[in-house]
Amino acid sequence: MADPGEVSCIHSAERRISDHTPGKVREQAIDVTGLWSGLVRNEPGITSGWHHHGDHDTSVYVIDGTVRIEYGPGGARAVDAGPGDFIHIPRHVVHREVNAGATSSQEVITRSGTGPLTVNVDGPAPPPE
Repeated sequence: MADPGEVSCIHSAERRISDHTPGKVREQAIDVTGLWSGLVRNEPGITSGWHHHGDHDTSVYVIDGTVRIEYGPGGARAVDAGPGDFIHIPRHVVHREVNAGATSSQEVITRSGTGPLTVNVDGPAPPPE
């Protein structure tokens, strides 16, 4: 049987900053074929731009603070999460993150898929008439 590889530990000092966005700090821990994982911190009051994660499914685990994900036609739908909660964002779902709290939020993000990790867009589809 072939050696499947080495087990590795990525220490906090080894994470690297990736995808800079004002008000957000993304620290990449793992980036291998089909899998990305890291830590994200959102400053209080931050609202990200509209985007999706291409062919990646995204898992968000909230460590501290609160996170709101706005999505759907006109951005009219939302889910709110706090410490200990998970959020699943399916591939190609246009959304934005909001931290309306008075403190920073911190999440562990894991993406499974291929292609670009983030695709910025002008906004969600318009609401139906």
